[in-house]
Amino acid sequence: MMRSLWTAASGMIAQQTNVDTISNNIANVNTTGFKAQKAEFKTLLYQNLQTRTTTANGEEKPVPAQVGLGTRVAATNTFFTQGALQASENDTDFAIEGDGFFAVRGEDGEIYYTRNGCFNWSIGVNGTTLCNTNGYPVLDTQGNEIIVPAGVSTGSMVISSDGAVGYTAVDGTYVALNQSIGLHQFTNPAGLEKLSNSLFAVTDASGAAMNEATTANLIRSKVYQGYLEGSNVQIADEMVNLIVAQRAYELNSKAIQASDEMLQQANQLRR
Repeated sequence: MMRSLWTAASGMIAQQTNVDTISNNIANVNTTGFKAQKAEFKTLLYQNLQTRTTTANGEEKPVPAQVGLGTRVAATNTFFTQGALQASENDTDFAIEGDGFFAVRGEDGEIYYTRNGCFNWSIGVNGTTLCNTNGYPVLDTQGNEIIVPAGVSTGSMVISSDGAVGYTAVDGTYVALNQSIGLHQFTNPAGLEKLSNSLFAVTDASGAAMNEATTANLIRSKVYQGYLEGSNVQIADEMVNLIVAQRAYELNSKAIQASDEMLQQANQLRR
């Protein structure tokens, strides 16, 4: 019965992590570019109560008698399915259709990746630069900042569906700047390290970033100006998962209570 106490406790700990993950999904249902996560579990060690040869004649048993010692969280998977494109009135809002990620340069000089295309024009040392909401400059396919040319207003800037950057001159003609918003893909995007502010960092599990402009055999993503990618969280599914996790947590607590009562009865047998 001491085994059952630990086993049920491990289930409660695992389900608490499950509830935490579901709660984070629900909390970010309106977060631009958010990708839903799911906790995955695996069993712990097993103990052999009886071997395969317990009879006096040494006959083989068809199955052994084993008892598991509970469960634990194995991983938290991220699902990078496409979120719905939501229209925006801001001409510096961009949505990605495809597997690409925007690249931004952080304060530490490192490059981070995001699906959140809520950008703004920010006046900095190098001029008016396209930045995210944290002020990190958005990078083009060459790893350079996207800067508004001198004498051009930010309202004249245009970015096409392939990410090409240009502006509309006074006479209405389009002038290309020979720059494109950088889009990058990963061999295993689920292996990216999740950071705050909707940012991802490269890890060994994710593989190096593959620039869509220079890497062959990649399906190019599309960029839509005036749109944002919504969260891919499905509220109905998350509510069902939350109820299941809550019931599993309650069942494990009931198992602990039952084991405790059985131990109390065993301790009172001598009276």
